[in-house]
Amino acid sequence: MTFAWMAWTLPTALFFGTILTLLVGMAIWEFARPGGQPRVGILRFETTRGDRLFLSLLGSAFIHLAWLGLVGPDLWWALGLSLLYAIGVFRWV
Repeated sequence: MTFAWMAWTLPTALFFGTILTLLVGMAIWEFARPGGQPRVGILRFETTRGDRLFLSLLGSAFIHLAWLGLVGPDLWWALGLSLLYAIGVFRWV
């Protein structure tokens, strides 16, 4: 089976590798400290660790899309904003 239909560039591979690393890291975290009781944050609904990871990834996608549309293709600043956003989500949501 060949994967020639997919544009496997270095950024694409890094993207999927990062997602895989995050999922494996969350699994290890859950194994090491089971439970992760849901909590109510500033959004006023219960979230678990997995919910907060999903919100971080979804928000990061929107940050990057907005950056592409408003600023241009230099995405390093968008990456920095996304990391700050993810830290905020895990801290306060």
